[in-house]
Order: sequence, then C-alpha cells, then structure tokens
Amino acid sequence: MKTESKLEKVLAAGHLAVTSECGPPRGASAETVIEKAKYLDGVVDAVNITDNQTAMVRMSSFAGSVLVRQQGMNPLLQMVTRDRNRLAMQADILGAYALGINTMLCLSGDHTRFGDHPMAANVHDIDSIQLIQMVKKMRDEAKFQGGADIKGVVPKMFIGAAANPFADPFELRVMRLAKKIAAGADFIQTQCIFNIDKFEKWMEGVRGMGLHKKCYILAGITPMKSVGAARYMKNRVPGMDVPQELVDRMGSVDKEKQPEEGIDICLETIERLKQVEGVAGFHIMAIDWEEKVAEIVKRANLYPRPQA
Repeated sequence: MKTESKLEKVLAAGHLAVTSECGPPRGASAETVIEKAKYLDGVVDAVNITDNQTAMVRMSSFAGSVLVRQQGMNPLLQMVTRDRNRLAMQADILGAYALGINTMLCLSGDHTRFGDHPMAANVHDIDSIQLIQMVKKMRDEAKFQGGADIKGVVPKMFIGAAANPFADPFELRVMRLAKKIAAGADFIQTQCIFNIDKFEKWMEGVRGMGLHKKCYILAGITPMKSVGAARYMKNRVPGMDVPQELVDRMGSVDKEKQPEEGIDICLETIERLKQVEGVAGFHIMAIDWEEKVAEIVKRANLYPRPQA
C-alpha cells in the first residue's frame, strides 16, 4: 500500500472499484455540493470533484473536495495544469493532504477557448505527465519538483490520470497510457465508453504491453438521458465515440422512456465490460444526474461496496 486512500485499498483487495463525480456549482453554495454528494454516499468508493470542467468557472475542486470530506466521504481531487503553475499546484497538494484528501486525478484540462473565458491564458507550466511525476516525487521521495526537501508530513497521494481510448490517432493511445503509467499513475479513469468494440481493441493493446498489471483501469460509464444528449455527444463532444446504433436506439422509444433506456444501455455496458480482462472497476459520470448513480450501482450488482 502506497497510501491510506480507500480507493487504493478497494483495488488492492481485488474488488471492482466504483467512482463517480460531483461537478461543483457555478456559484458559492456549499449546500449544492453537499446535496449532490449525498446521492453518492455509500454507493461509490471515491467522488471526483471536477476542476473548472469544460473551462467554465466553478467552485474550486479543492473547496468541493473539502466539503465532501467533511461529510465523511472520500473525495478525489481533480487538478488541471491549465490554470496553475507548479508552485500553486504543489501548494494545493500540501493543503489538500493536510485536510484529509489523499486521492487525486492529474489532468491537462480543456482549452480555455471552449469555455466562458476564451481570452484567458492557458498556463500549462507543466503538462499532465509532468504533474504525475511531480506528485509521485513529492510522495515517494519527499521532494518538491524543484529539488528541495518537503519538511515534516509528506503528502501520500494515490495518483490517478485519464485516458481516452477513442481519440485520434488511435494507434498512439496505448503508448500515451504507457507514458502516464511510467510517470507514476496508480490508476486510470477512461473517457465515456459507448463504442465497446473499440474499447476492447484498446484493451488488447493494453494487455499486450502488460499495462493492466502495472496500473488499475477504471472504465468510464455515462448514462444518456435522451436521444438529444446522445446526438450531442456523438456530434459535438471532441474525443467521444457514440455509435449511430445507440443514437437510433435512444430515438426508438418515447421521450418519457428515453432516460430508462439510457440506464439500460449503461447497465448492459457495465456487464459486458466486467468480462474484459484488465478492467478493475468503473467510473460513473452521471452528469447532473447524480441521483441515478445508486440505482445503477445496485442494478449492476456492484453493491454493497466493500468496507476497505
């Protein structure tokens, strides 16, 4: 065990892990975060707190993580390199660990041109792979990225990263994952999986390099609410691969039954992915639909969660 992270304990014990996420509000309401988190209490092993997702200003991931920790839950601090330099990121890592947060996800972040401040500078003092290396050095060597020693308590973070099996060029996706694992990633959360055949092909490459034995891979799952949402993800979201047959299936049922159909597709996906060697768990991204996560986890026979 590298850390005291509950997520690491669940994974190390050989259980299928379950994580989900809670997007902070575009305002200063602590209650909004707490209410969203309550839907996830007891049904997941860790809760991602997103960091200015889609380059839109929101309550900070740091603050949201602290609020979730105060509820007795296990937050997963997201950190993007887009918004901070290496000094600020290391300071936040120390502060987060001091407040009981021991699990984090290292990301680059969406370009500011996609958000509500397209004129904002992208910092990118370091990239996501260098961020992973920095967090690992802080944890395992008790040193800051600049080489100075960390004094006193060392931040023992369980280090996560993201992977998109569907981005182009597909042939380089496994190599990109290998670089993140070599940098020190302990676990991976993937992009939403709709094209299962393509994901399975990616996993063949992962197993071919033995990467599934070096890092825990959590398969990304997103329930679709409507045929409109399916079309939007297919046509408008970069890096997303939604087969036309799923769009057609969502559109084949009445509007009021589309949410149920979306959850059925989600459950079918989980069952098929359970059979894929190297899948260590699931990351359920029920975007602004957190109230459905418990139903998904229970119907997928992933409940009760282990008390690691």
